Amino acid sequence: MAWNSPDAPDASDASVRRLTLAGVSAIGVTFGFARYGYGLLLPELRAEFGLSVSLVGLIGSATYVGYLAALLTVGALVARYGPRPLVLVGGLSAAVGMGLVALAQEPGLLITGLVLAGTSSGWAWAPYSDVVDRMVPAGRREHVMGTIASGTAFAILIAGPLALLARGTGWRYAWVAFALAALASAVYNARVLPRGSGRRRQSGGRPTYRRSALPLLLTAVLYGIVGAVYWSFAVEAVTDAAGTGSATAPLFWSLMGAAGTAGALTGHAIARYGLNRVHAVVFSGIAGAAALLGLAPGALPAVALSALLYGPSFMAGSGLLAVWSYRVFPERPTAGFSITVLCLGLGTIAGPALLGAYAERHGLRAMFLITAGVAALALVWAPSRSTRAHAVPREPGQGREPQQARHPGASGRDRGRPAGLRPHAPPPEPPASTPRA
Repeated sequence: MAWNSPDAPDASDASVRRLTLAGVSAIGVTFGFARYGYGLLLPELRAEFGLSVSLVGLIGSATYVGYLAALLTVGALVARYGPRPLVLVGGLSAAVGMGLVALAQEPGLLITGLVLAGTSSGWAWAPYSDVVDRMVPAGRREHVMGTIASGTAFAILIAGPLALLARGTGWRYAWVAFALAALASAVYNARVLPRGSGRRRQSGGRPTYRRSALPLLLTAVLYGIVGAVYWSFAVEAVTDAAGTGSATAPLFWSLMGAAGTAGALTGHAIARYGLNRVHAVVFSGIAGAAALLGLAPGALPAVALSALLYGPSFMAGSGLLAVWSYRVFPERPTAGFSITVLCLGLGTIAGPALLGAYAERHGLRAMFLITAGVAALALVWAPSRSTRAHAVPREPGQGREPQQARHPGASGRDRGRPAGLRPHAPPPEPPASTPRA
């Protein structure tokens, strides 16, 4: 496969489907297994290695440090080598790291494996923004990016029943299965992703700062804090309340994954309702899910509702950040998304360590109520009205092209929207006084 032009009008449906499947698998194994498998199997790990709640939080933060370290190098490397080798490094890091966890007999090797596996999502996620930008036709990019981000949900849907089968001393077999899935994903991505950098002219080595990026970056930090805490401690909270022998926790995880597959519709939702409305729904859902675990972690209806809220809200949040970042930093999508995910990474490092220490003194229920407040705070920073103005990049030295020259029949309001959702005769783009989406 070769790199396509930015608008890739001749990209076949089959090639886009293969690329989407490769992205779903890469994000699924690096996030759903390598990153979040720790929280799913935490009760077994605590019993095997005698880990305290505060140490659990520190280990969770350490896994995100590896993730952050990978992110710090991705933006520069992708311009030189292209996304393919970085995605493959992510898959191999996940496979080796989870293999070490399966073999660990003492906490040192366990932590080493978890940290190595934690780097995998940092290697894989941001480069896929560049892959989609280069390989997918303009009208389908946001839908594909939203679908790829939902790979986490599909992996979690698989991980829950697997953890149910591997409860107790069989937890190592679950990690072996995770590692083999990561290896298979790396092999498939090696076949699908094109070689080479596929570089096109870009406006400098880093994305241009603009004021509309501030809400995006603040939202990413809060999203990172809340997500890391929920993934690290939700199963522990449910298990504490329901009892270690209960099947509630794996079923909770599976329900969360099943509901989270709705995140595949994030691109369509953004195209139809706008970033602002999706942003409000996402963080209201995450706040509600965390609050339910703080109020009633032992009540099955509350636990089920928390899973049903958190699954699609969190998965849609990943797609939301991807699309939002692409609109704010269109001239360098991977570098811009790396900055976004870097801010997310800072939140993921701070969240488990700080709130884990808080839980050690005040309990998990109080910690989840604080987490709900952090999620609600994100509602203050909605996408700015000016985000649309940066939705389509221009090459350096070019003047502003007429809208029809770039996307015939599409106004700025509908640019990037799937063709089926565009009106056939769109009105001209309104001035800056356009009502908020």
